[in-house]
Amino acid sequence: MQSKDSMDKHTASTERNAPKVAFIARPVLRAGRIRQALLFTASAVLLALAMFAAISLGAKDLTISTVWSAVFHYDRSLTTHQIIHELRLPRVLGAAVIGAALAVAGSLIQGITRNPLGDTGVLGINAGAMFVVAVSFAFFPDLPYGTLIVLSFLGALMSTLLVFGLGASAPGGLTPMRLTVSGAVTAALLGSMTSGIAIYFDLSQDLAYWYAGGVAGIKWSQLEILAPILLIVIAWSMGLARSISLISMGDEVALNLGLNLRRIRLLGLLTVVVLAGLSVSAAGAIGFVGLVVPHIARKLIGVDYRQIVPLSALLGAVLLVLADLGARMANPPEELAIGIMVSFIGVPFFLFLARKERREL
Repeated sequence: MQSKDSMDKHTASTERNAPKVAFIARPVLRAGRIRQALLFTASAVLLALAMFAAISLGAKDLTISTVWSAVFHYDRSLTTHQIIHELRLPRVLGAAVIGAALAVAGSLIQGITRNPLGDTGVLGINAGAMFVVAVSFAFFPDLPYGTLIVLSFLGALMSTLLVFGLGASAPGGLTPMRLTVSGAVTAALLGSMTSGIAIYFDLSQDLAYWYAGGVAGIKWSQLEILAPILLIVIAWSMGLARSISLISMGDEVALNLGLNLRRIRLLGLLTVVVLAGLSVSAAGAIGFVGLVVPHIARKLIGVDYRQIVPLSALLGAVLLVLADLGARMANPPEELAIGIMVSFIGVPFFLFLARKERREL
């Protein structure tokens, strides 16, 4: 046993060192917060610049003064103002909101399942929403947009339940790679059924937009319904972020800290389904945004989902706005599908991650 004198010396030494540790820790903490603030500020500025470029550039390039005037002093009698207000502005805003929604959905999936390959496209959630859109076009072609949103949500929910059911039924339970394989199988199945419906009911032309993905068809009437719901759900996602951070550390850690795992996972998955379903109803099946962006955010800002989720929202908006701009500028006046532009980044990134995780198969 230590003598009383030695213990007193140790205590005194600890007390002397404590202020030094605190003195060192405070600048480090302050520097971390400054870095976070700079990252968020830079991302917001980048989003604003990307949106301005997307509004200004296209088959007809427009000046800064014209764009400013059309946005803040709209004159219906001017053709350039009509181009900006009726065509470019809704599609750019739609791209930003949908990109943010898909990125946040991907970050939630990756945190809840601890699956680095998690994405609404990779896991077949988009395919479920797309399947229901095809059925709606075949049997109820004149449905209002609000009803289509609800049906897309139900389709995304259906595919989510199917994916998790398939993954959990395998021997050994649900693992990240089994979840990915289940998602691929479900996406293939629902994709084949969607193609069959499109061919049988001669809907290939009508569904081409949703297959390839794009925001060119977004109108103000759709945006008025879509944007408020998605922004509210994204804000709700930020409220779940602390719990998602605990889950990402492991079930044992989360349980020891008193977290209700089943409740948080259910709420998180429902949030993902809403984000994916609404996004598909407006822009079609755009994949890989939710795969790539959360990894970039995690690399930039760390493993705390209270920071990952909002940064993913900003970066996802930037990615989809720039992808839409690239789709318009690649071969004007023709446009490429926005899904193709995102896939140029997403497919190599997916293969890289899959190679890293192959030992879990």
